[in-house]
Amino acid sequence: MAKKYYPTIGLEIHAELKTNTKMFCSCKNDPDEEKPNVNICPVCMAHPGALPVINKKAIENVIKVGLAVNGKITDFTEFDRKNYFYPDIPKGYQISQYKYPIVLGGHLADMDITRVHLEEDTANNKHDRGDFSLIDFNRAGIPLMELVTEPHTFKDSEETAKKASKFAKELQLILWYLDVSEANMEKGEMRVEANISVSTDPKILGVKVEVKNLNSFRSVERAIKYELDRMTELLENGKGEEIVQETRGWDEGKQKTFSQRKKESSQDYRYFPDPDLPKMKLHEAFNLEKMKKDLPELPAEKRARYKKDFGIKDEDIESYVNDPVLGNYFESVALNLLPNRENIILASNFISNDLIGSTKVISEFIDPDLLSETVIMISNGELSSRAAKDIILVAKGFEKGKKIREYVKEKNLLQSNDAGALKEITQKIIDANPKIVADYKRGKENALMSFVGQIMKETKGSANPVVVKKLLLELLK
Repeated sequence: MAKKYYPTIGLEIHAELKTNTKMFCSCKNDPDEEKPNVNICPVCMAHPGALPVINKKAIENVIKVGLAVNGKITDFTEFDRKNYFYPDIPKGYQISQYKYPIVLGGHLADMDITRVHLEEDTANNKHDRGDFSLIDFNRAGIPLMELVTEPHTFKDSEETAKKASKFAKELQLILWYLDVSEANMEKGEMRVEANISVSTDPKILGVKVEVKNLNSFRSVERAIKYELDRMTELLENGKGEEIVQETRGWDEGKQKTFSQRKKESSQDYRYFPDPDLPKMKLHEAFNLEKMKKDLPELPAEKRARYKKDFGIKDEDIESYVNDPVLGNYFESVALNLLPNRENIILASNFISNDLIGSTKVISEFIDPDLLSETVIMISNGELSSRAAKDIILVAKGFEKGKKIREYVKEKNLLQSNDAGALKEITQKIIDANPKIVADYKRGKENALMSFVGQIMKETKGSANPVVVKKLLLELLK
């Protein structure tokens, strides 16, 4: 009987925070600076005698994240020195937090959070110069939030990878909604690391491997699944190889992980409190109750409200939650249509299927009030859905103050509900198509739609298809 293997994962996610200056000095925090080594000073370059000063805004940003994930904001916190020697750490140590983080606990997207703490980012190594490397210190000292999750055991590698990706996406959204980080993974403003193990006993963790610096959600999923499958195969087949505790990287081109170095333990870093920085009492320095009240509506809350108030489909909700600008556009339309949920659902369909399909630039969308007017005209039977689709794509070019109703009248697009006039056209088309009549009477229901299509063509789309169908059924008895 084949053994059952239990994959366990814990995530470490780093996000650069939005502040005017770096974490411990007054240098500009500008992740978009292209010229190397211009946002630097004696503090972030570790010149002798240069002393760090704590950036209070960065502390505030981490507290906001802690409140958003329902974590406990600790009263006492301090910074520590994490000692290791890499070229991108000019001091020979990184200022981080070890025993006393800012946030303890919390929960997000099916995973429990262990802690959220604050540290300084490292410099940026440039390895594209051939046989030597260069270092850009603009990034050195930028405030860097690190969130660490509890280890979670899932049923298989695929579920584990999807849960990890879902967590990272939800965290990115929270960072956006709180406006504390751009969290652009392509720019390295948010980096995901996965601690992975596999065991035959769900109560015992296997040997841990860390996969570092995953910079897209697709890479998160693929790297975790690959590594879990690799580890499971080693346990299953043996072949003289063992899983070793190490740090591995992800090769996007080869779609596989590779060994980088032996994994360090916390003892290797020789943490100790930074003597140049003061201890902090956060409950005295910040009004946590007010900060909690001032939090914006968060993604999970927005999903629940959209479902409850508007009844739109889940795919549309995700589109609006993932793109707050698009969500604001939808709400501007929806508020004009309340309390008619059917109209709101119709408007959402136009947004997700027609507007997004025609242009990704929301500023080029039809004015929200004009879209609301269009939907109401459809609901009143004055305008066909077919005509509406065309109108909403050209309405951005309307002269200021022009209404949909004016345009519809100009173009003779008002839907005809005049049964008398439509009956005459319908009878004429029935008389001209005896074969289709015979097909319908033999039970071919599609024949009816053939008639509807011809009548719509004859009326240039102005006939109300509901009225047309009713007339056909009467005349074909």
